[in-house]
Amino acid sequence: MQDYYNDRPFMELALAEARLAAAEGEVPVGAVVVQSGRVIATGRNRRENDRNALAHAECEAIRSAGLALGNWRLTGCTLYVTLEPCPMCAGAIINARVDRVVYGAADPAGGCAGSLINLFALDLPHRPALTTGVLAEECRAVLADFFQTRRRPEGESFY
Repeated sequence: MQDYYNDRPFMELALAEARLAAAEGEVPVGAVVVQSGRVIATGRNRRENDRNALAHAECEAIRSAGLALGNWRLTGCTLYVTLEPCPMCAGAIINARVDRVVYGAADPAGGCAGSLINLFALDLPHRPALTTGVLAEECRAVLADFFQTRRRPEGESFY
């Protein structure tokens, strides 16, 4: 397994994707899929622009990684994401057989990798390893800056 310092450069790439999402008017969440130290795919939130509830950063990155690798099974891959995965994305991660998930900011209102529930800890056929809090302050800051100009009802998830 990688350690925190090896995770930082990949989380910084995910943060760059999150900033691109913010510039496009999307909730700033970014994701990167890495295999053997090489970036395979990136993704960012595109729900608003694509008018697609499925266009979360993780799903975009998983889809692109599958195309790049020619396989829907992403074994040997690590997914870096700036915000704790929601239930849909956690399910996609499990179904794609991603070996490891690294996230930055927790999502206490909608996170399903430890905040509300940990879908990765359930007795399912695949359980990715989980690392949390990598560049958490930076990930939270990108979200806070974005929402500073918008109102989000209390308790509503970032997604």
